[in-house]
Amino acid sequence: MKKKQFEAILYSTIGVVAMFVVLAGLNIITAAFKQRADLTREKAYTLSEGTRAILRKLDTPVKIRFYATQVENATPETVYLKSYAQQVDDLLTELSQQSKGKLVIERYNPQPDSDAEDSAKLDGLEGKALPPYGESYYLGLAAIEADEKASIPFLSPTRERLLEYDIMRAISQVNTAQKPVVGVMSALPVFGAPMNPMMMRMGQQGQEPWYFISELKQDFSVKEVPMTMDKIDDDIKVLVAIYPKDISESAQYAIDQFVLRGGKLIAFLDPLSIADNQTPGMNPLQRATSSGATMDRLLKAWGVEFDVSKVVEDMTYKTMINRSGNPEEAPGVLSLTKEAMNDNDILTSQLDNLLLPYAGVFSGTPKEGLKQTVLLKTSSNSDLVDKIMAEFGGGRDFKPSGKEYSLAIRLTGKFKTAFPDGKPGQSAADKKPDADKKEDSKEAPKADNSLKESGSDNSVILLGDSDLIYDPVCVQVQNILGFRAVNILNGNLNFAQSMVEQLAGDSNLIAVRSRATLNRPFTVVKKMEEKAQEAYRNKIKELETSLSETQQKVNDLQRTKEKGQRFVLSPEQQQELARFRQKESDVKRQLKDVRKTLRREIDSLETRLKWVNIAAMPVAVSLCGIALALYKRKKTAAK
Repeated sequence: MKKKQFEAILYSTIGVVAMFVVLAGLNIITAAFKQRADLTREKAYTLSEGTRAILRKLDTPVKIRFYATQVENATPETVYLKSYAQQVDDLLTELSQQSKGKLVIERYNPQPDSDAEDSAKLDGLEGKALPPYGESYYLGLAAIEADEKASIPFLSPTRERLLEYDIMRAISQVNTAQKPVVGVMSALPVFGAPMNPMMMRMGQQGQEPWYFISELKQDFSVKEVPMTMDKIDDDIKVLVAIYPKDISESAQYAIDQFVLRGGKLIAFLDPLSIADNQTPGMNPLQRATSSGATMDRLLKAWGVEFDVSKVVEDMTYKTMINRSGNPEEAPGVLSLTKEAMNDNDILTSQLDNLLLPYAGVFSGTPKEGLKQTVLLKTSSNSDLVDKIMAEFGGGRDFKPSGKEYSLAIRLTGKFKTAFPDGKPGQSAADKKPDADKKEDSKEAPKADNSLKESGSDNSVILLGDSDLIYDPVCVQVQNILGFRAVNILNGNLNFAQSMVEQLAGDSNLIAVRSRATLNRPFTVVKKMEEKAQEAYRNKIKELETSLSETQQKVNDLQRTKEKGQRFVLSPEQQQELARFRQKESDVKRQLKDVRKTLRREIDSLETRLKWVNIAAMPVAVSLCGIALALYKRKKTAAK
């Protein structure tokens, strides 16, 4: 009996030890081949096809030096950063596996006064002082291929959704022999503004470049092109025109010749620019009427129309904004969802949220030889309104046109010049021989050597809004641990950079960056909101009209006093005035009640839908469990 007990204990122990050895060995083997199950709908944790394409193109090894400080003292900051560092390490391992040995990962632990810390500083990394002891913490990397190096000074957790893109951009930079040259022309201070000594004494600082420009400089050689130019440099491959307000004929001629010789153009036009309306003390009405930017001569030659006096409003894509501390509907500020984007185009197929404040629309029929592709559009629940009304009274008298308007378009094909008579300002005498010259003069007349038509197909992208790349619209800048951390608010930057990358020749990074801004808006809620608002819109309009009429009658009554009465009304007038003021008060109360009821219904719709989404899965699992238990019980009872 004792022998059997001993054998049972022995075999059990051996079995447990064997199982432990097998599990440990399996863990060691599988650790070398890291795989993860991605259950997210947008596959946010699966390598994108763009990443795989870039890694497949590597023909020489690229070395990644990954620096992550291993801190002994545990604080909320160090624990958080250590967890994120492990996430970065896992991604690097997966990238190395995918590259089939072309990506070599070297890991360093920069401690104070160590060789690893010296190496990190030489690679351009920045150490962040962590509380409470102020020790430097390094979390960054450097990509190196031959003599080329690209560094990420600090891998901020705030850019977690952009992590894959940041790493692949660094790899792509060192693997590209020469950066394409991108020219940027703008009537706005997109390159920043220097610090004014007088303003500095008042505590004000210089203006930083727009974040869009800073991001472009990471991938391209960026040149500032003045608005007064009459020729665009030959080395510029892509020209980005941001709000070309009051552009001259000579500048449009320069762009015309640039496009005809094969240069690519991206033009951010705008009927009403927020960024152009920042002058302190400026009259808001004057501000709205004076702004607007287009390229009328070029657009006319291409068969495109853009009205800078009109802004599009869309009740389907309206945005709630704070105006003087109160939430207010702004149908002129468009929060576009995937339905507004072209699913069949690489630029927009992976986007799902854009924000366009007070945008204009494109119309017309492209000239012969040009093909138009609509990249962004409104819904049919939209209409064009005067831009002053859009900014200060949006949605009050809204009537849907039933049309879908084009917000961004691409023109492709062979372009013809907008200046058939040559460079503007060139006199007729410059085009023919001097009348005073002798007949036998060998001097020929000055030839018009301007291009009249592009030699091959080309592309131009036109957008009806420039504020989509304005910092307050697309990013939120924060200071974290002394580091300027930028939080991406929507897909605007992604869209803008993708356009430049596509026209500059490399489109692989588009698919990598697109996943950074994917979200899932409550589209069902928005549709329910629209129906609820439609039911109340007529009542609100009726009450607002009644209120306006009553206020007008009160004003008329006060103006029409009897002769000799300057300050005193007759008893009849006083009674009439009191009656109208009572009516005015009643209408205001009704209007307030209707709006409150509308808001309550919308909130109730959102709450119900959220609870259905939250409770649906647990309820479904519970019902499946109960059904399975009943089935087993029935089957057991039958036996």
